[in-house]
Amino acid sequence: MSDTSKIATLDSTIVDRLPVYSKTLFDAKATKQLSFERIAQELGRGEVAVAALFYGQAQASAEDITRLSALLGVERAELEKSMGGFPDRGRAGPMPPVEPLIYRLYEIVQNYGYAFKAVMNEKFGDGIMSAIAFSSKVEKEVDQDGVAWVNITLRGKWLPFTRF
Repeated sequence: MSDTSKIATLDSTIVDRLPVYSKTLFDAKATKQLSFERIAQELGRGEVAVAALFYGQAQASAEDITRLSALLGVERAELEKSMGGFPDRGRAGPMPPVEPLIYRLYEIVQNYGYAFKAVMNEKFGDGIMSAIAFSSKVEKEVDQDGVAWVNITLRGKWLPFTRF
């Protein structure tokens, strides 16, 4: 972690829309001063995937639960009981989003979605990019002027539509 990094904590304005275990995980993460990157290294997952576990938007494996318990100091039985079910994706906020950073991501899709679609269709044919067989990565880049830039990589399996 760089000296300008902070440990992400749970936004109290959305806590009522998240699984009960989210607060437990975020509290333990803050107490231990662990970044998603550090937790991801322990779990053998990407940091965005780990953050999705914390928000209840990804399914935790038994191994994830065991490793989270050990790393965060949370009882395994407590995590197993609460994290053992299916994820509830897409429920964390209103549409359109009101949180500024999430709104900007939404705006990117609103403004460039059809352009992305057209380019993907030209390269791959008729189909869609999976959000299930999917991974992503967030990287920080600093240019020669010292300006920070965000690089977001979205990697999804291409699923061609078949003709009937």
